[in-house]
Amino acid sequence: MTFFNTSGRNRLYGDLAYLWPLMSPPEEYADESPHWRNQILTRLHKHPIRALELGTGGGHFLSHLTDIVDATAVDLSESMLDNARRLNPGVEHVVGDMRDLRLERTFDVVLIHDAIAYMTSEADLTATFATARAHLVAGGVFITMPDHYIDRPVWPYVNHRTHTRGDRELTYIEYSSPDIENPSLLQSSFLFVITENGERRMELDHHTTGLFPVDTWRRLIEEAGFSVERLNYPVADGPISQYLWVATAV
Repeated sequence: MTFFNTSGRNRLYGDLAYLWPLMSPPEEYADESPHWRNQILTRLHKHPIRALELGTGGGHFLSHLTDIVDATAVDLSESMLDNARRLNPGVEHVVGDMRDLRLERTFDVVLIHDAIAYMTSEADLTATFATARAHLVAGGVFITMPDHYIDRPVWPYVNHRTHTRGDRELTYIEYSSPDIENPSLLQSSFLFVITENGERRMELDHHTTGLFPVDTWRRLIEEAGFSVERLNYPVADGPISQYLWVATAV
């Protein structure tokens, strides 16, 4: 077993992006997507429905919605978008930052799955919600879902899984806990054990995401020009208690 490239951060969106289809396969989103689909179809009575997904990653979640929306997908990582293009060839893909993206066109719905977690300050959230509002028609819908809230602690959060595809096997272990000096930041460390081409190696990665109170989410979404609802989200990973935020542009 070899051990190398251990000092990087956010490698999952760079040199390790090729592991994403194995780490979090599209089929793992099958339980979640009906909740989003239901909100889209019951609130938007039109066809086609034009959708913008910010932080699409590998496009795994979006792949469950492409039959009901004409989608444009945005992500900061070109490596992740390579995965997304292969999975969703009929979708327009754009490299961009959800905090300052301006496509100069509008959509019926803006979606941000758990990529919203990478906003680490209220200023980041405010900018992202402004992006969503800027791309929506009047009465359009914005839907998002953070994984964690600072006032709903589950620490430490530990997750591990093993997936195999062909001759490649991946086991990952995730350990997440608030930053010791700044508890509004969540520090997540990942160990990847990869078996491929008859060899096994280990890789490390680290990600910093934001933690905010539930009330902060509501306040900032409303301040961006939305009427917002917080819905219970009965699809959770382990002990995480999640909400689905559904906001209408006013």
